[in-house]
Amino acid sequence: MCLAVPALVLSIEGDYAEVDFGGVKKKVCVSLLPELEPGEYVIIHTGYAIESMKPEEAKKTLALFEEMAQISLDDEKS
Repeated sequence: MCLAVPALVLSIEGDYAEVDFGGVKKKVCVSLLPELEPGEYVIIHTGYAIESMKPEEAKKTLALFEEMAQISLDDEKS
């Protein structure tokens, strides 16, 4: 199974951007989104930014991922 994960664009240099996945920073290809600006949220899939998204939608999605991770941790403890 593959996931597309929201990330915040921190900086852009050419076809690559540094993005933040909730504290984890990675370099990804942004060549599919030529109008992208730092400060925007994007969906990352296999190292490529494939779509920009509204900040409120990104934050909702990230909150759901955090909730799922917490549930998983709670299950491991019991």
